[in-house]
Amino acid sequence: MEYHQRSRRLISFVGPNPHREILEYAILAALKAGSILRSLFDKPHKIRYKGDIDLVTEADVASEEAIIEVLKDAMGPDISILAEESGQDRDTSVGPQWIVDPLDGTTNFAHGFPFFGISICYGTCNEGRSFSPHVGTVYCPMQDELFWAVENGGAWLNEHSISTSPEKRLSRSLVATGFPYDVQRDPDPVLDALKTVLTRAQGVRRAGAAAVDLAYLAAGRFDAFWEMKLKPWDTAAGMLLVIEAGGRITDFAGGSYSPFLPEILATPMPLYTNRCALCLALLAGLSHEYLSIY
Repeated sequence: MEYHQRSRRLISFVGPNPHREILEYAILAALKAGSILRSLFDKPHKIRYKGDIDLVTEADVASEEAIIEVLKDAMGPDISILAEESGQDRDTSVGPQWIVDPLDGTTNFAHGFPFFGISICYGTCNEGRSFSPHVGTVYCPMQDELFWAVENGGAWLNEHSISTSPEKRLSRSLVATGFPYDVQRDPDPVLDALKTVLTRAQGVRRAGAAAVDLAYLAAGRFDAFWEMKLKPWDTAAGMLLVIEAGGRITDFAGGSYSPFLPEILATPMPLYTNRCALCLALLAGLSHEYLSIY
C-alpha cells in the first residue's frame, strides 16, 4: 500500500496527460524493485559472469521479476518488454515498448558501492529503430531518490521539479562518462575520448551506472555525459529525463539519438552550441582545433 500511495502522490504533480496511468505503473514497479535491492544490498551475493567483467547477481533477477510482474498485472500479459536479464522480447518491433534495466550498476552493487539504480521506460519504437520515450523512471534505492519524467510533463526528483545545469563552458563543467565491458580488449577509443575531455573539463566522473549519470545530468548535478557501446536499457529512461529537464541528446556526430544507437552525448541547452565542438572531438579526435573555443 505504501508504494501505491507514493506513486499516486507523485503523479498528482502532473496535469492532464495521456501517459499518466502508465507513469503510475512505472513508479510502482521501480519502488517495489528498489525495496528488493535494498534488502539484498548487504547480503552475500550469487554472482555469475556474462562476459569478462560483465556480471549478474541474484538481485538483478529478483528486481526484474518484480518489475515484470507489476507491469503485466497492470497492463496484461502480452505487453512488449525489452529487459536486460530475462531476454524478453529482444527483437523489438514498431509499437509500444517497455525497456527495463532492473539493476544498472551491478558491479557497484556487488562490491557494496551504493551507486546504482533501476531504469524503467515506456515508449514507442518507430521505423528505422528510432524511439519516442513517453515515461521514464530511474530509482536510486539506497538514497531513496526517484527521478521520473513524463512526455510534456517535465522531469522530477521525488516531489521536486528538476532542470539541467545553466553551465555554458566545458572548462567549468563536471562531466560524467562510463567504460564499455570490452574496454580491456579495446581501450584506445575510450582512452582517446577520455583524454580529450579530461584535459579540458573541470572534472570527469566515472561512477558505473549510465542511467543514474543521465538522471544526475537532468538534475543539474552533472553538466555533460558521454559513453559508447551502451544498450537500450542503459539510456531509454534517462533520455526522457534529460529532454524533459531541458537538455539535448545526440550521437557523437551531433545527429539524432535513439537508445538503440551505441553512443550518446548529453548536455544542457546552454552548452548545446559549444557541444558541437565536443561532438567532433569525440568522433574524430580533433581536440585542439575544435575545443579551442573553450
